[in-house]
Amino acid sequence: MSHANVETNIKPAYDAEITAIATYVLTYAIDSELAYETARLCLMDTLGCGMLALRFPECTKLLGPVVPNTLVPNGVTVPGTSFSLDPIKAAFDIGVMIRWLDFNDTWLAAEWGHPSDNLGGILAIASYLSNQRLAAGQTPLTMRDVLTAMIMAHEIQGVLALENSFNRVGLDHVILVKIASVAVITKLLGGDLDTIQRALSLAFVDGQALRTYRHTPNAGSRKSWAAGDATSRAVNLSLLALKGEMGYPSALTAKTWGFYDVSFKGQPFHLQRPYGHYVMENILFKLAFPAEFHAQTAVECAVILHRQIKARLSDIEKIVLTTHESAIRIISKTGELHNPADRDHCLQYMVAVPLLKGTLVAEDYEATVALDPKIDALRDKMVVIEDVNFSRDYHAPEKRSIANAIQIFFMDNTHTDKITIEYPIGHKRRRHEGIPVLLSKFSNALATRFPKHQAARILSACQEQTAFEHLSVVDFMNLWRI
Repeated sequence: MSHANVETNIKPAYDAEITAIATYVLTYAIDSELAYETARLCLMDTLGCGMLALRFPECTKLLGPVVPNTLVPNGVTVPGTSFSLDPIKAAFDIGVMIRWLDFNDTWLAAEWGHPSDNLGGILAIASYLSNQRLAAGQTPLTMRDVLTAMIMAHEIQGVLALENSFNRVGLDHVILVKIASVAVITKLLGGDLDTIQRALSLAFVDGQALRTYRHTPNAGSRKSWAAGDATSRAVNLSLLALKGEMGYPSALTAKTWGFYDVSFKGQPFHLQRPYGHYVMENILFKLAFPAEFHAQTAVECAVILHRQIKARLSDIEKIVLTTHESAIRIISKTGELHNPADRDHCLQYMVAVPLLKGTLVAEDYEATVALDPKIDALRDKMVVIEDVNFSRDYHAPEKRSIANAIQIFFMDNTHTDKITIEYPIGHKRRRHEGIPVLLSKFSNALATRFPKHQAARILSACQEQTAFEHLSVVDFMNLWRI
C-alpha cells in the first residue's frame, strides 16, 4: 500500500518570524531617550487627532457601548467622552478617533501605515489593567509602560513594512496593526513567550482586511475605522490567548494553508533590520495638513504657490504635479469624488484646495466645500508624472523622502517656478521645525473639546518627560474624561 499522499501530523516549532517578535517584546531593553521622547510627542499628537475627530458626527456615531447604557465596572475611559467601556470596545473607539481624520503619524516603506493606530489597544489594555490593579489595592501601570509598548508596536509594524508590501497582494496595512498590537498587548497582560506566540499565530490566521475600501471606485469611510477594528481585534485575541486558547505554530509557513501560501503568493517576509527602536525615532508626524502622507509635500508646495496664482486662476492652462510612484499608485485619481474618504485620498483634490484657499483643513473634505466648481476645474488641468529620483529616495533608508513638486503653466506661455519639497515638516530631518507645530496642534485640539482649566491640566501633564513617565495610567486617563 502506498502512503505517498498521507500527511505526517507532527506539530512543528513556532515559525521563526513569530518567535522573533515574541522574543523582542519580552526581552528587548529600550535604551534610547530619543525614542521615549518621540513616543511622548506621538501620544500627544495621536490623542489630539482623536479630539479633533470628535467634532464629526460620522465618527461619533460609531462610539460608545454596543448595547446602550451598558455599565462596565472599572471600565476604560474613552478620551474626550463620558464613555466607560470594556477594553475591546474601548480599543475600537480610541482607534476610530485616532484615525478618522487621517492626521496621525505615518510610516512609509514597501508598505505604509500609521503605527500610532496601535495606541487604541495599548491604552485600552493599560487602562483596564490599571483599573483592575487599583481596585485590588495594587499599583497601576505608569505612562512609561505605555510609551514602551508604543515604541515596540511602532517597531514591529514599521520593520515588517520596510520590505514587505501587503498592498501589492490586496491586503490592507491594518494587518500590521493587528500583529503589532497583539504582541505588545499580550505582554502587558503578563503573557510569557508561549502565550505571545499563540496570540500572534491567532492574529496571522485571522481574516485579514482587503484594501477595497481605500481605492476607486469603492473608497469609503471604513478606511477611517479599519485600524480601530484591527487593534480591537488584537485585544480580543490577546485575551483569548491569556485564557489558554491554543496556537498554530506554522501559521505562516504551513504548506497550502499558511499565511504565506494563502495570502502572500508563497513568499516569506523579508526583514531589513532587527527589531529595536528605529521606527519610533524616524516616525513621520503629520503636522501641517490632514492629508494622506504621500501628498503632504504637494500640499505644502500648493500653499506656497497660492499667492502667485490666486488672481490668475482663469489663465491656468496646465498644472504639472511631479511625484513618486507610491503616490501615483495610491492617491492619484480623476473623475467624481463621492465622499470625504474619497477626497482625502485624491492627490489632485488635496492640491486644488490649497491652490484656491492657501490652506487645507479637515472640513475641506466635506461636501459643502467640494461643491465649489473651481476645485474640479483645477483638477481637470492637472498632469501627474513620476520622477524616478523621487521614487528611489522614497525607499532609501538614509533619506526616506516623500518628495513632490508643482509647476503651473499659463495660457500666455508664462509659468511659475517649479516648487519642490522633499521632506514634509513632520519628517525627522525637519523635527526641530516640527515640534513647535506639533505642540500648537495638540493645544488647539484640546481647546476644541475641553474647558480651559481641563485642557491646561492635560497640557501640563504631558509637557515634561520624566514627570510624564512616572504618571499613573489611571491619573492620566482621568484627565481626559468629560
